[in-house]
Amino acid sequence: MARQQGEDSAPSGFDRAVQGIALLGGALLIALSVVVVISVTLRSDLVGAAGVPGDFELVQMATALAAFCFLPWCQLRRGNIFVDTFTLKLPVVWQRRIDAGWDIVYALVMALVAWRLSVGAAAAFSTGENTMVLQIPSYLPIGLCSALAALVAACAVVSAARLLRAPA
Repeated sequence: MARQQGEDSAPSGFDRAVQGIALLGGALLIALSVVVVISVTLRSDLVGAAGVPGDFELVQMATALAAFCFLPWCQLRRGNIFVDTFTLKLPVVWQRRIDAGWDIVYALVMALVAWRLSVGAAAAFSTGENTMVLQIPSYLPIGLCSALAALVAACAVVSAARLLRAPA
């Protein structure tokens, strides 16, 4: 199928930035895992203390953020699941055109997701909504997810352009 960016050339600054965001998502999940282990350990019969306050809020926010951190890199690496059963016998140039078309559809869907998340963040901001235990403003993780969804849309457009420019 299509040659990956970076297989025959150095990764662009855009690719490095997106990869860095994915690595931040991984670091976020590692930190979240540590918090969960600490919280569960504190609640155990051995320690008998209260867990980490707001651990469930941290899990909700960090999981959503990490997922949105991984999606742009996954798109640039063409790591999303796709079904090519009906296109395998087509010439490579047509396979790339079809894949690029679906990348544009994905970009449009993620742009819609980003827009609606931004609307949700604005609503949370205007009402002053906070999380129940930690009192973290709700618009912060929602707004970050909105920005990351917009980045996914941009990555889908970039991957479509790369497919269309790729040599036969």
